[in-house]
Amino acid sequence: MFMWTALGLVVLAAAVPAAAQAAWPNQSEGDFVLKDFGFESGEKLAELNQHYTVLGTPHRNAAGEIDNAVLLLHGTSGTGKNWLMPSLADELFAAGQPLDASKYFIVMPDGIGRGGSSKPSDGLQAKFPHYRYTDIINAQHRLLTEHLGIKHLRLVLGSSMGGMHCWIWGGMYPGFMDALVPIGSQPIAISGRNWLSRRIAIEAIRNDPDYNGGNYTTKPTHYIRTAPFASLMTESPVRLQEMAPTREAAEKLYQGWMANVAKGDANDQLYATEAVIGYDPAPLVPKITARLLAINFADDEVNPPELGVVEPAIAKIKGAKFVLVPAGPETHGHFTHMRAAIWKPYLAEFLKGL
Repeated sequence: MFMWTALGLVVLAAAVPAAAQAAWPNQSEGDFVLKDFGFESGEKLAELNQHYTVLGTPHRNAAGEIDNAVLLLHGTSGTGKNWLMPSLADELFAAGQPLDASKYFIVMPDGIGRGGSSKPSDGLQAKFPHYRYTDIINAQHRLLTEHLGIKHLRLVLGSSMGGMHCWIWGGMYPGFMDALVPIGSQPIAISGRNWLSRRIAIEAIRNDPDYNGGNYTTKPTHYIRTAPFASLMTESPVRLQEMAPTREAAEKLYQGWMANVAKGDANDQLYATEAVIGYDPAPLVPKITARLLAINFADDEVNPPELGVVEPAIAKIKGAKFVLVPAGPETHGHFTHMRAAIWKPYLAEFLKGL
């Protein structure tokens, strides 16, 4: 649910050895260009590129329709390829695993503003339309229906921002999927500490002396000094203490965080962080007809269970379930969503009951 952080990149790097990624059945990438794409803001883009990665083979029923499609949605800082990390892919896509790639046709799109999809750093910079979560979801829906020929999904599963998108997907397109699994998210309007942390990051970029209203020729660098603050909101305090048991270790960690932040683009980050504005799935929750399993983590300070906001929401959805994974030696706060071994047993049991 949270914004991109320096620590997110560090965790990703630690979890994915360079040579560890496997080639999955029929793994390929593609692009779908949407002409004159209209945004919620009223802005338009003559050509919006929607990039995606797929695994597996489409299976068609007697009517010729694809009946084994699964949609996987990434977090704010990621791309569809995040799902190819061994800590996710090996646990989900291997033979006998919950989303066995020999049985399912798995679609992993890059959200607007990320990866191979259209984004500010492609050239428009501050002239790029200010997109919101509904824009990302509309583009993905058109990718599925107009380009890939998918009329129905077996499952929509997302983590972090992708989990937030699951709640919206279910309300915007009820009946389009059999099941929804939002992970590491909450079905309430963006507010409280979550928004305050994002606002701090937004203001740090907008007020960077080198930002120049988003039309910079030299990458802004001042904001990277405060960006690691978000990491303190995202990782388990216990894991942070393990990573930085001394002041010297903490200093090294901080320097590494800043170095990773500096690799990104300020506009891309700003737009991705601001995309959450307007997020409020509460009015959509009663419209959800798909079976739903929400999974959160007890040590996730981004989505603290003490707020008690998930339980009332799922009470409005017939048959919905909520699992709060207890903190343990392998959990990483919000970043537990990137470790499928911890939450896949709940997913597997849920899928058996569909």
